[in-house]
Amino acid sequence: MRIAIMGTGGIGGYYGARLAQHGEDVVFVARGEHLVAMRKNGLQIKDRKGDFAINPVQATDDVSSIGPVDVVLLCVKLYDTESSAALVKPLLGPNSMVVTLQNGVEAPDIVAKVIGPGRTIGGAAYISSTIEAPGVVRHNNDLARIDIGEPDGPVSDRVRNLAKTFTAAGFTTNAVDDMAALLWTKFVLLASNSGMASLTRQDSGSFTSDPAIELVWRRALAETAAVGRAKGVALDANIVENCVKWVKDNPPIKPSMLVDLERGRKLELDWLTGTIHRLGLETGVPTPTHDTIYAALHPFVNGAPAA
Repeated sequence: MRIAIMGTGGIGGYYGARLAQHGEDVVFVARGEHLVAMRKNGLQIKDRKGDFAINPVQATDDVSSIGPVDVVLLCVKLYDTESSAALVKPLLGPNSMVVTLQNGVEAPDIVAKVIGPGRTIGGAAYISSTIEAPGVVRHNNDLARIDIGEPDGPVSDRVRNLAKTFTAAGFTTNAVDDMAALLWTKFVLLASNSGMASLTRQDSGSFTSDPAIELVWRRALAETAAVGRAKGVALDANIVENCVKWVKDNPPIKPSMLVDLERGRKLELDWLTGTIHRLGLETGVPTPTHDTIYAALHPFVNGAPAA
């Protein structure tokens, strides 16, 4: 299977490397020092299950040089989704699929509006991985999972076959019937975790170890679930407790938005807690916790403010 990784960061770098290691024909789209290092030394993966490298690696910053592929894994930041969707057009053949692995709930719709209907597969990635240095991606824990589904219906043959390819490459993959529920189930946890971690400058371990933080975090979880249900999404009745259990059962994670905040980078705020703020206003669902998080972080949305 010919696969293009659009955005070779922590997520795209890790999943793409696993697919290439398995023998798939993978080309990575990267830029800057990261691309230079990959071309020189390959793509290095630091993993607790064993380090490995893809060397030589197919890597480019010129999307038009790749040609049509079977699958595009769209792994860019949420604020680059629309512009990146336009860039993938030269990669699309008659049966090409674009799998959106962004953190929010709106990426499949954004991409479909750019590339047309019938090409987009919704995906939810469960992983903690980061670029440790140019050309080096570190997988921070043992979790590596992708859930995928069609935007408007039950599991299709193409989703089922893609799930088999992903599973064979060494990461757990589930093909699901309800993409909206898939994305929102992750979003309840992700938007709340990203917002609270960035607000408090703490990793997820503080959510259940500090009673004051846990109280506010639980309210953020409940608000996100309430907005999802107001949008007609079928969420588990126990989703808040499921999220609490997940955090307790897994090692502490520093969400990527907190990492970006600490490094003075642009934030995905408007597509995470900002989405709850906006949809809460649209649906009439009160979201005071997310409203406060959004307001507190908004001065940093484009990077660290000038001193």
